[in-house]
Order: sequence, then structure tokens, then C-alpha cells
Amino acid sequence: MKKNLFIKNNIQPKYLSSSILKKLSKEYKKIILGIKNDVKNPKETLNVLSEKLKFNFENKDFKKFKKFKTIVVVGMGGSILGAEAIYGFLRDKIENKFYFFDNLDSKKISNFKKKNDLNKMLFIIISKSGNTVETISNVFTLNIIKKNSKNIIIISEKKNNLLFSLSKKFNLFYIEHKNYIGGRFSVLSEVGLVPAYFMGVNIKKLRSKIMTFLIKKENLFLKNSALKLANLLYLKKVSNIIFINYSAEIEKLLYWCQQLIAESLGKKGTGFLPMISSAPKDHHSLLQLYLDGPRDKLFYIFSNESSSKEIVNVKKHTNTNHFLNNKSLNTVKFAQKNALIKAFKKNKIPYREFKIKKSNEEVLGNLFSYFMLETIIIGKLVKINPFDQPAVEQIKTYTRKLLS
Repeated sequence: MKKNLFIKNNIQPKYLSSSILKKLSKEYKKIILGIKNDVKNPKETLNVLSEKLKFNFENKDFKKFKKFKTIVVVGMGGSILGAEAIYGFLRDKIENKFYFFDNLDSKKISNFKKKNDLNKMLFIIISKSGNTVETISNVFTLNIIKKNSKNIIIISEKKNNLLFSLSKKFNLFYIEHKNYIGGRFSVLSEVGLVPAYFMGVNIKKLRSKIMTFLIKKENLFLKNSALKLANLLYLKKVSNIIFINYSAEIEKLLYWCQQLIAESLGKKGTGFLPMISSAPKDHHSLLQLYLDGPRDKLFYIFSNESSSKEIVNVKKHTNTNHFLNNKSLNTVKFAQKNALIKAFKKNKIPYREFKIKKSNEEVLGNLFSYFMLETIIIGKLVKINPFDQPAVEQIKTYTRKLLS
């Protein structure tokens, strides 16, 4: 994958403790062995990475929906962020039009209903619990549930919940959500793959490289990274992760990462606060803080190295040899990115660089699996359960009580 994806860590020794690293290193071997066993276990979350994972759908099931060229995905959090990440990352290859309802926005729904014929659209409704408040609210506000509707796909757990009950009562096409795979780890299951199918994405290729970082050679980088990040959590010198993004098509992937890291590691008074920073725009608003503010941040620098056809033609209009003349927009952006990295090095600011050299299914699948594995390992190293979200459940309970 190195020719298509480049990842580098630059975390200075002053942010780390050699004794803690040594202690964590001893635990890593046992953790990675457990992870490999979990991948093989069809009742564990990490089975989502197994090449033997059985899907609760077949491609032939979707032939009756192929006529739809506009698809609407309704969900929240892990039920939709993965699909949005796939769509953003592979947008140039996707012909069908997609809309995503991932929040409560009355104006968006109102305008959408006024401007579109909803009967000509395919709706994919996703909720693991089948009772997600925002998802249910959006579905019934859209007013799309009708008996024997031929333009609805529901994905939820097969148990006593509202969405599953609706699928039976109204005879709607239903796909079971695996109960052992949590939302933020579900992108490589039915949750992400069903929308991906309608995007025309090659699902086999998307999943083809997802075990790369469990292979011995690549595992060394995963180990090195997870140990250092867990060390940062132990020392509590760094509390924020800033995703500095130089490529628009990566933005939704970073929102997926944000949820994964925040929900998995934000427990017991510890965790990283992951924030997304658009560059080079934020050079003109946040860069002063990044370079000269408190040293409590770790920066993840993302870029996509694909070529750009858009050229800055200064000479045509000014007849001067300006330094920007005949430079592509990407050339300008990457010069700014490299300047930032140079400043980080000079000021000894910790950062990681993620350079995407080719935007394809294999690279995206590789990124999904890498961040899942790294986050899970970090959680286990710092004695946190990376799979639950107890505080979130508390808010859900309060919400239901207030609305009852």
C-alpha cells in the first residue's frame, strides 16, 4: 500500500515516556493476538474485517432498485458517516446522485420535499437499534412510509424496534444489521456496503486490503503508532487531535474518524478531542494558535496527491512573472502544506502525515481498517473499553423521558 498511501509519525521524545512505552510494548503482543482472534470470531465486532464475513444481502437483491438514480440515506452517527466518507472519497467515480440526512434540519427537509419527487428516489434508512430518535424523526417528517413501498430499504437489528416493526407491517425491504457490530465500526458491513453498492463502488476491492496492517511488516508501524498515542493519553500532555485537511474529498472520512476516536477513547476522564480544520483556509484563522498557542495538540495532516487541471494564470492578465503563474491549485496547496510541516519541525510540534497518492477503493478500505485497529489497540492499552459508549446512552435515556 505504500505506493498509494503514505503515513509518517513525527512525535518528539519529549512528549513520551520511555518507561511507559516499555510497559505498553509488553502488553501489545497479547492485545494484537486477541485482535486476530476477534477477527475470526463471528460474534465479535472485529469480525467485520474478516474475509469470511457473511453479508445479510446479495447483489441480486438490489436488481429491483437499479432504476433509481437518486438515493437518499437517512441515519445518524456511525450509521451514515461511513457512507458519506465513501461518497466523498470516491465522488469522481460515482454517477448516481446522493443526499444524506444526518441531523435534524427542518429547513433542509422542507426544501427537499418541495423540490423533489420522493417517489422517484430510493431511501436507505439505517439505525442499529431501530429506534434512533433523529432517524425516526426524519423518516416520518419525510412522510415516505407507505404499504408495499418499492423505494425503501431498512437496515436495523432484527428485534423489537420501530424500524423492524415498520418493515414487517408495511412490507418494506429489510436487511438485518449485525447485532455484534457497533455503529462506528460498521462501515465495512451492510451499513456502509449497501449505500456503496448503489454508488457503483467495487465492494470486493473496498474490502481487499483491510487486513494489511495485521501483516507482520505493516504491523510494526501500527504498533509504533498505537504505543505512542497510548503514551500520550497516559501522560495527558496532549488532549486534542487536529485534523488539518488539504483535500475536500477527505472531509467526510475525517468526520468518520472524529466519531471513532471520540466515542471509543473518551472515557474515564481521558481521551482525545478530535477536531477538523480545513486548509489552507484555516491558515488565516487558526495557524497563529497552532504554532504559538498551548502545546496540547497533536496534528494529523491529510492531503490527496491527485493532479489538478486548474491553473493560476497571472501573466495572462498582468503581464508579470508572478511566482504563482502557471502553478496548479494543488501545487499551491501542497507548498502551503509543506511549509506548515517545516514550521512544525522547527517548533518541535508533534504531527502525523497522511498522504493519499491514489483515491481508490483499496486505499479507502485500508484507511477505514487502520483507524479502527489503531483506536481499538489504544483503548485496550489504556484499559478502556473501545466498544461501548455509556455516557451517550445516558443522554438518550434523558431525551426519551423529556419527550414522553
